[in-house]
Amino acid sequence: MTHAIDLPAYLRRIGYTGEVKPDVATLRALAAAHVAAIPFENLDPFLGVPVVLELPRLERKLIEHGRGGYCFEHNFLFREVLRTIGYPVTGLIARVLWQRDESEITAQSHMLLRVEIEGESWLADVGFGGMVLSGALRLVPGIEQPSAHEPYRLLEDNGQWRMQALVRGQWWTLYRFDLQPREDIDYVVANHYTSTFPQSHFLHQLTIARSVPGRRLSLRSRDFTVHHLGGESVRRTLGSAEEILEVLEREFQIQVPRLSHLLARFDALPMPAA
Repeated sequence: MTHAIDLPAYLRRIGYTGEVKPDVATLRALAAAHVAAIPFENLDPFLGVPVVLELPRLERKLIEHGRGGYCFEHNFLFREVLRTIGYPVTGLIARVLWQRDESEITAQSHMLLRVEIEGESWLADVGFGGMVLSGALRLVPGIEQPSAHEPYRLLEDNGQWRMQALVRGQWWTLYRFDLQPREDIDYVVANHYTSTFPQSHFLHQLTIARSVPGRRLSLRSRDFTVHHLGGESVRRTLGSAEEILEVLEREFQIQVPRLSHLLARFDALPMPAA
């Protein structure tokens, strides 16, 4: 039996009270509300808890239990929300290039969504951590497009697309992708790699993010940063496990699971180099 998502519960979770219909305005508004309310977080792989891409599990975790998740969890959930509203949606997969050499061949380890609206294709992605797209992009290359945070653009070369964001006057590539539709099994395989591969950074450091109006919040292990849109960034090193826990709950609004080894894992995080 196919599981139907509880759309009213999702809308309450993200605090969305606007009109719900399959148009561009609703897509943009839902994406902005989602990334403000449901944080990007990797507590499960960091603590050795399996990441399961099943809709009932994702609803319990991200909607009912006040948690967040990483890209596959966010975009799996968002895809079903959009389909329930009436958007035709297909999944795509990307190679992450953020803060990497653009010629590097990285794993296909990131999920994004292609959404059809009135004969046009749009991209949505509520799961890209600290540079998450707080809106939607028309699938057209070479034009600057707004979001609730930085401007974005898409570039295309021989069927290969790149998503870029304008950060402090410079265009940075987030990832590279093509338009081949992907099946759930593709994400199950990529999720297994991302959440269990010994060299995956999700197993060894905290990667937490939340994008609220005018600000982007990020936590990389002990480094907590608030990026003010159009302004300065404020950074702070978190010295204790209790301080990390407090920031997760207060700033990222995560209902942190009370696991016996949680504080020990936080305490073991290395201090940043002086």
